Amino acid sequence: MIRISEIFHSVQGEGRFTGTPSVFIRTSGCNLRCWFCDTRYASWEPEGDSWSVDDIVAAATKWTTQHIVITGGEPMIYEELRELCETLHLYQKHITIETAGTIHRDIPCDLWSISPKLSNSTPIGYASDEWVKQHDERRQRPDVVKSLMEQGEYQLKFVVGSILDAEEVLEYLKELSPWDRDRVMLMPRGTTAKELKLQSTWLTSWCRDHDLRLCDRSHIYWFGNRRGT
Repeated sequence: MIRISEIFHSVQGEGRFTGTPSVFIRTSGCNLRCWFCDTRYASWEPEGDSWSVDDIVAAATKWTTQHIVITGGEPMIYEELRELCETLHLYQKHITIETAGTIHRDIPCDLWSISPKLSNSTPIGYASDEWVKQHDERRQRPDVVKSLMEQGEYQLKFVVGSILDAEEVLEYLKELSPWDRDRVMLMPRGTTAKELKLQSTWLTSWCRDHDLRLCDRSHIYWFGNRRGT
């Protein structure tokens, strides 16, 4: 059984498949506590019922859309994730798994969308001391990230809110060598169009100067920061 927060049909707003109609399966529950998390209903305060793999597949395949994105929360906390992906592949679906890259599982996946958490994610002042400690112990697992990268197609998305965060990305990448420069993306932190535009004033030129990709959060501009999008 997998706890599900929501299943919906929308358009991918981040990464290599931006603009692609997709079905999103959002699992509920997470092993981290990023202070800026914009889906707290699937992480900090997880909502939703536990579903069987068959019920999830039935709900996700009622649309003819080829692309399916499994997100969270953190979907990798569920052992049943492998069975879910194997079953979805029987329907000829293209599967993207969005993960923080802290848990390794051998899963058939068409695109690993890995978002390693930088030190800027630590919830100091937002969560209990115990959660701050657990978050910092769990968030940085370059060994797990490398193992996922080796399983197939991947993209690395780093959430940044300052030049210091961007510089930390460069240090992190040193631990992942080799990596494909075209698959590394820096994503501005923010949940409103105003915040994203403000971040872009420095991030666009920084990405240009360091030959890394800028990954905007297009769905915020299209739909706003709301559920089901």
